[in-house]
Amino acid sequence: MAEPGVETRTRSAVITARAAASFDPAGRSVATARAFVRDTLQGWGYSDVVDDAVVLTSELVTNAVIHAGTTADVLCLRTEDGVRVEVADRYPEREIPIQGTGRSLGNLDRENGRGLLLCAALASRWGVDYTPTHKLVWFQLDLPQRPVGTRSAGPVLPTALLPVADERVRVAVAQIDRTGSISVWNEDAEHLFGYAAEQVIGKPLTDFAAWPQTPGIGTGIAEALRLSRWEGSYGIRGSDGRVIPVYASHLRVRDTHGEPSTVCLLVRDDERAVLQTPQRAPVTETGAESHAVDPFEVFIGSPAPDDLDGLLQRTVERARDMLDGDAAFLLLATDDETELEVRATTGLPSARQRFARVPVEAGSGRYGSARMPAVHEDLTAVPGAVPLLNSTGMRSVVTVPLKVEGRLTGSLGVAAEAAGRYSNEEALRLQFAADRIALAVESARLGELERLRRGSLSFLVEASDLLAGTLDRDQTLALMAQMTVPTLATWCAVYTIADQASDPYLSYVLHEDEERIDGLKALLSKIDPPDPVPTPGARVWTAPAEAGHKAALRTSRRELGLGSSPPVSSGIGATLATAAAVGGETVVLPLFARNRVIGMLTLGKPSDDHFRQEILELAEDLSRRAALALDNARLYSERMAISQSLQRSLLPPELPQIPGVEVEVIYRAAGEGNEVGGDFYDLFPIRDGAYGFAIGDVCGTGPEAAAVTGLARHALRLLAREGFGGPAVLERLNAAILDEGARSRFLTLLYGELWPQEDGSAILKVVCAGHPLPLRLRQDGSVEPAAEPQPLLGVMDDLELYEQMVTLDPGDVLLCVTDGVTERREGTRMLGDDGLIDVLTTCTGLTAGAVASRVLRAVERFAAEPASDDMAILAMRVPEPHRP
Repeated sequence: MAEPGVETRTRSAVITARAAASFDPAGRSVATARAFVRDTLQGWGYSDVVDDAVVLTSELVTNAVIHAGTTADVLCLRTEDGVRVEVADRYPEREIPIQGTGRSLGNLDRENGRGLLLCAALASRWGVDYTPTHKLVWFQLDLPQRPVGTRSAGPVLPTALLPVADERVRVAVAQIDRTGSISVWNEDAEHLFGYAAEQVIGKPLTDFAAWPQTPGIGTGIAEALRLSRWEGSYGIRGSDGRVIPVYASHLRVRDTHGEPSTVCLLVRDDERAVLQTPQRAPVTETGAESHAVDPFEVFIGSPAPDDLDGLLQRTVERARDMLDGDAAFLLLATDDETELEVRATTGLPSARQRFARVPVEAGSGRYGSARMPAVHEDLTAVPGAVPLLNSTGMRSVVTVPLKVEGRLTGSLGVAAEAAGRYSNEEALRLQFAADRIALAVESARLGELERLRRGSLSFLVEASDLLAGTLDRDQTLALMAQMTVPTLATWCAVYTIADQASDPYLSYVLHEDEERIDGLKALLSKIDPPDPVPTPGARVWTAPAEAGHKAALRTSRRELGLGSSPPVSSGIGATLATAAAVGGETVVLPLFARNRVIGMLTLGKPSDDHFRQEILELAEDLSRRAALALDNARLYSERMAISQSLQRSLLPPELPQIPGVEVEVIYRAAGEGNEVGGDFYDLFPIRDGAYGFAIGDVCGTGPEAAAVTGLARHALRLLAREGFGGPAVLERLNAAILDEGARSRFLTLLYGELWPQEDGSAILKVVCAGHPLPLRLRQDGSVEPAAEPQPLLGVMDDLELYEQMVTLDPGDVLLCVTDGVTERREGTRMLGDDGLIDVLTTCTGLTAGAVASRVLRAVERFAAEPASDDMAILAMRVPEPHRP
């Protein structure tokens, strides 16, 4: 019987697509499952619910693979009105906290039960199903309803009342195929935007469109192109880099073969009357009782836009039309009501003003009378009263506040180019309209903030996973930039600071348009970097915009022949494009880790664009995570460099040439290189005609093992050159190791002395102290140990060691290895001494280098996994005499 509060079945729905995957019980599976769900839903076109689905899937898969410790099976089902995601694990007896049973669902500070708490908060429906072998948690997310545009006809109007247009009205026609690429581009489009057809056909429309909606909020361009019909405003980036405001009408069609495409009609925004469909007026039947009309619908029109950007844009357009103004604008207040943020304009350069902020109260650049209706008959008499209208040519303006329950939530204004256009009567009309829409605007704003919060949570989770997945400094820098562009900014630059005495260094530059990266990097390299201020938060940096403006001005003057340099005909396009790229707002966030500033993250917008506060807060959260990841990468790189340098110091710089003997050494350190290995080798001259050789393995790795390795290698050379024989050398080395006390380590060592003979042979005296035995390969292919085992070093005080004599005849090989070779494993199998002997028997007639290489290949091919232990291979061969 189902517990109260949990639904165990969903309403019947037609399944139109499904996707399934299984994930192993490992930590990395959580990120893989998130990527699977995100890619699946985006492929289905369900971007409206992607963020919620990813957050819920992440929690449920974490419960399965981390807490329950079982494989997680994820199934995505698409229906006509939403998506259902099922996460199953194989631990059915695990207790599930359920509402209504007196047990708590948990809280956000505890991981156990948090997935179900999020399901209850975010999902349309959810439930838990049990079988004898599985537990399945599912959730359903419904798609928001999008209104489809309606057609209507307007009345017959006198000629004087028709909208004004240029003598030649140009309607650009672009056809977009199913992949979002442009397939048709007419002559009017070439004239309006400056691109020839061959320059744009085959390229995505998103390369040219400046879409006004914030990603993840409201309808995006990809969604708009899939709707059956869409109308609205956006921008097209012209060939000169400027954004041209347009009004567009999209119609989804299919050809005779069933192939879908979207036909886009575009005109300049000030000629929108050519395409804009008028809203249907309320209809009442003659003689019937009139129904009450909602003042909100009268002002906004029905149906109302379902996203905040659309609602605000519709509001300013209606306000402008209502008061017959030349421009209108709407600003939203921050939570503390101290600032107003520009969110929608019409008749003004909106790209320049969007998301700009101005103070509410008195002060420099204040927004006058924001809390009360205000009429300014002539702005030239009160300059700065409405900062938004500075340098726009507007003379008169009326502004009214938007209030909800007595709290200031925004400001709505209408402006005209002529002075004295507005009076208190217009202010009352506009205030009445503002009162009707204030609650709807605030509700839509809160909904947008909630969706942004969910999207930010998903973004930061994935960013943390990516940053934690690497300890490479260059890769960390690249990830920082790629996560911010284009999600948070149009371009990004990362400065790093090596130490407190160093100046900031420009380490990485990225722009959403790859062709702009070189110009941007050159511009930033010519200006002083931002000051490394440790104060948290974003601060505005004006230097890039000023430098770009000056560079563009100098280039333009040279092009016109006004400067001291001769005119140039190349480079002006790139210079102007770079100036436009940095022409907007640029902010700097400190990268602060372990009580010091290690760099700066710089984010920029193009052409006088502004950052919204929510994006800056998200960027600040990202910068804190990125700073720690970058500092971890720095520390790891320093540790690796120290370890590699120490490892090189523990090995001989070069091997001597021994007359009449071929020698080859191969050394392979295991792991990532950040630990000093315990294996070592050496080959050195003792006196004329005599050479010493050694190969050993210190127990463990790290600094303690390195200390014993260095002691052993240098002690062997010193004692051997003092004239001590093999046993005496190793006995004194054993005493030195034991003198290290707690820092001492066990040491297995094969030490020998070699004398090449005039008859072409070589005599060796060897001592094998606990080390794998050396193997002798004869010319006939037989293999035998060349020494007997004796006690290892670093264990007992009194050792009685002895040396054994070996003669290598021409063609014989002596092979010495560390236990990383003989203990190579694949499951329960081990190469062992017998396996090494089998490999060596196939090496008859090979040179010393070929013998060592064949042994290494055999070790590597024995198992698929990388070696987990260090390996050293020393091969010595007495060559056969040359025959005439």
